[in-house]
Amino acid sequence: MFENLSEKLERSLKLLKGQGKITEINVAETLKEVRRALLDADVNYKVAKTFTDTVKQKALGQNVLTAVKPGEMMVKIVHDELATLMGGEAAPLNLSGNPTVILMSGLQGSGKTTLSGKLARKLKSEKAKRPLLVACDVYRPAAIDQLQVLGGQIDVPVYAEPECKKPVEIAQRGIQYARQHNLDLVIIDTAGRLAVDEAMMDEIEAIKKAVKPQETLFVVDAMTGQDAVNTAKEFNDRLDFDGVVLTKLDGDTRGGAALSIRTVVTKPIKFVGTGEKLEALDIFHPSRMADRILGMGDIVSLVERAQNAYDEEEARKLQSKIAKNKFDFNDYLHQIHQIKKMGNLKDLAAMIPGVGKAIKDVDIDDNAFKGIEAMILSMTPAERANPQLINQSRRQRIARGSGTDIIEVNRMLKQFEQMRKVMKMATTMKNPMKMMRQMRQQQKRR
Repeated sequence: MFENLSEKLERSLKLLKGQGKITEINVAETLKEVRRALLDADVNYKVAKTFTDTVKQKALGQNVLTAVKPGEMMVKIVHDELATLMGGEAAPLNLSGNPTVILMSGLQGSGKTTLSGKLARKLKSEKAKRPLLVACDVYRPAAIDQLQVLGGQIDVPVYAEPECKKPVEIAQRGIQYARQHNLDLVIIDTAGRLAVDEAMMDEIEAIKKAVKPQETLFVVDAMTGQDAVNTAKEFNDRLDFDGVVLTKLDGDTRGGAALSIRTVVTKPIKFVGTGEKLEALDIFHPSRMADRILGMGDIVSLVERAQNAYDEEEARKLQSKIAKNKFDFNDYLHQIHQIKKMGNLKDLAAMIPGVGKAIKDVDIDDNAFKGIEAMILSMTPAERANPQLINQSRRQRIARGSGTDIIEVNRMLKQFEQMRKVMKMATTMKNPMKMMRQMRQQQKRR
């Protein structure tokens, strides 16, 4: 996400990085390039102009011209203003009410139904909520089926009335059902509608008036760029929603919606969808997004994703197995599944500072683990639990069973053994420098 914008901003800010004397003229020249980069990213013109004017005012006000490292100071000012532009702080959901009612709104095809499932899963796992999904899209074929499939995947009940064509009544009875079954969160999935469709806009206004939700969220496809901002304004004029969710932020988006929408509708972005998986929903942190736009990575979000994916008790058991050198292929397969739960591999790698730019043109396939999984699944239970059993004839059988060749199997087994040694050293060594020296000695011996 934001690859083009990041690249152009980096080029713009390089004008001030250690290139001779810094003057008021080349500060202005830099900001002209910054504004051009923002406009190319489909940021609203007024937003882009106000942004660069503010940055210029702060840069000159903080004596950036006489600073020891003016380029770095300029990057910091741009970073802080980007974060402010996107809202400054993460905006929490209002989870009051019994049950809490969240109403989804948005255009057709914006991803409301999938987002409803993602949000239910997130609040169930992270906030210990007991959710109910309510199917109020009575117009789109298979909308109810889609919500029921999503509910089944995350073990969340779905309230639906396939024969009823009155969304207001369905929503009200859904809330009543939640109260009767001790469910404390109701997420109402509504039909996609166009802002110009008066009847449909009247309908969602009526739903909101009837159920009095604690949160009304406007779901919008980030790939629609400036059109997303205009649509958000029209919806907000009618619905006065509480927050925005940007979906498909992992797509080929230029970032204009994320950077403009907060200023234009004065409502916070609360979540961003970063992939198709049900786990791919993140709280929107403006400062962290500014880090990513400026190529600084987002290590905090990476750690949070890892914490959400990993069970603490399981991690302790795994550490004990590693320390005893009993880490086996069952554990390896489980770790692969945990990593895949964390989201798109390229997106994860880009969160590491400095890596995003390095892998910009590298295609990291989400099926990168597919071959390894096939090899492990071609092993017998005894082989998975006891890797030392895998002799040459077993390797040949594993290669045939996984559709790979003996060279790939040998390479995977060697990497597995190296990984086991490194992990054991990491859990038992108190001196990291000593561990690094031992690792280098092992490399030389090989």
